[in-house]
Amino acid sequence: GFAVGIYTTNSPEACHYVAENCSANVVVVENHKQLQKILEIEHKLPDLKAIVQYGEELKEKRPNLYSWSEFRDLGKDVPDAQLHQIIASQKPNQCCTLIYTSGTTGQPKGVMLSHDNLTWTAGAAGRFITLTDAREKQELVVSYLPLSHIAAQMSDIWSAMAFGAQVFFAQPDALKGSLVDTLREVRPTAFLGVPRVWEKMEEKMKSIGAKSSMFRRKVASWAKGVGLQTNLKRMNGYSEVPVNFRLARRLVYKKVRKAIGLDRCTKCYTGAAPITRETLEFFLSLNIPVLELYGMSESSGPHTMSLPQAFKLSSCGKEITGCRTLIDKPDRDGNGEICFSGRHIFMGYLNMEEKTREAIDEDGWLHSGDLGKHDKDGFLYITGRIKGAASPEACLGMGLAFWAASALCLLISSLLSIITPKSLSSTLQCTTDVETGEPGDDLTPEAVEFCQKLGSKATKVSEIISSKDKAVYAAIQKGISAVNEGAVSNAQRVQKWVLLEKDFSLFGGELGPTMKLKRPVVVQKYKDQIAQFYADVDAPT
Repeated sequence: GFAVGIYTTNSPEACHYVAENCSANVVVVENHKQLQKILEIEHKLPDLKAIVQYGEELKEKRPNLYSWSEFRDLGKDVPDAQLHQIIASQKPNQCCTLIYTSGTTGQPKGVMLSHDNLTWTAGAAGRFITLTDAREKQELVVSYLPLSHIAAQMSDIWSAMAFGAQVFFAQPDALKGSLVDTLREVRPTAFLGVPRVWEKMEEKMKSIGAKSSMFRRKVASWAKGVGLQTNLKRMNGYSEVPVNFRLARRLVYKKVRKAIGLDRCTKCYTGAAPITRETLEFFLSLNIPVLELYGMSESSGPHTMSLPQAFKLSSCGKEITGCRTLIDKPDRDGNGEICFSGRHIFMGYLNMEEKTREAIDEDGWLHSGDLGKHDKDGFLYITGRIKGAASPEACLGMGLAFWAASALCLLISSLLSIITPKSLSSTLQCTTDVETGEPGDDLTPEAVEFCQKLGSKATKVSEIISSKDKAVYAAIQKGISAVNEGAVSNAQRVQKWVLLEKDFSLFGGELGPTMKLKRPVVVQKYKDQIAQFYADVDAPT
């Protein structure tokens, strides 16, 4: 049999889609809450033979419902010879696991990955970033992303097994705030953070920094300036380390790394969604190069990776050894569709031959749907999407850059371009229910303090929106205007914007399990506000 992951945040309907699509025979659930979802759809799963619950004791007895111990007992009478025979019959080109795409652009598709896909990619990617074999020195990693996602599977399961890494599992509420505590405890040697994790760390560090004494703020500002300039020079091949950088490392950088648990980490990566240049520069200024990687479920995870000694800001790095990239039908600037080739390319989509043919052409190239180009040194850059509207990440690169650099980042939480970068929706920094992850109405203390400096008495998101708070709206418009002044063309200028009542979240359905924005969900949920963009003549004042 082979494993198929379902996200714990999935609704019963979403669970049904995956279980029915792959003709699941056995469904394994963690607890009573997850069990209820399966019981609700059980009658619509004709291939289902059994349900196994492992995380807690069963609260009810049903036919074909097993506790973990009952499930294990089923194997007591199966001779080892039978098991060894099955293991020996496995072939490298047979399907090992199914990864269902996140469904951010449509119905999830079952990505079939073979044994060879996984073992080859784990070895090739690990060697490329010089993971150390455990017989020499053991790597330490923290697992916190859903294991039904290819990024977590490749990092926490397949690569960890290939190199003998020690895996520490974070608390279930890791993405709600406890991850940094785990990082401080484990002190990993390699860490993959989705962009939202790095952004939240950045926000927290800026928030703490804003409360520091004037002297500490000046020292930090000096150190960050030195750190950014030195690391940018390093990035461009300049190897000399100035004296002031060594001093800043002792006074600031080492302390910061220790505070977030990355003092032993030599491989800090980000992937699964785009990240802003400003967040990368923020960590680079603290001597923490956050390296980008790029790939898809269909490429068994990574295809290109950056290295500590070979990276460029906003680039996804270079192809892993053994992988090949084709820029299909490039334009005059070298932009074309990014296509992959190599032993990491998937077998196809389960029961979707037509979709598979759309993805893999006759020459064996996997078409990503992403637009990109290579620079003269062979570094890959993602510049947009080839299908449908331009991606918000490509559109908003410049806008986000200015926002993150300004004091408004204490107030603004999320940004999303609608259809084109000329219209923009944003959310405010608000408190979050630590149990459910639901965004509240109360502004964070930092946002309240910022509002007070503007002359606003608002303490809630609803107060700002209902009264169209003049001080806050004026400050946001000032930030937008600063962005627009730096735009190289009218197409990059933000013309209209709106504040939304709630921050984007897993709870609200706008974010997927790896904190990637579900654009169609947002567009549907806020269709009235989007329609207003086209009804209004003028921008908010």
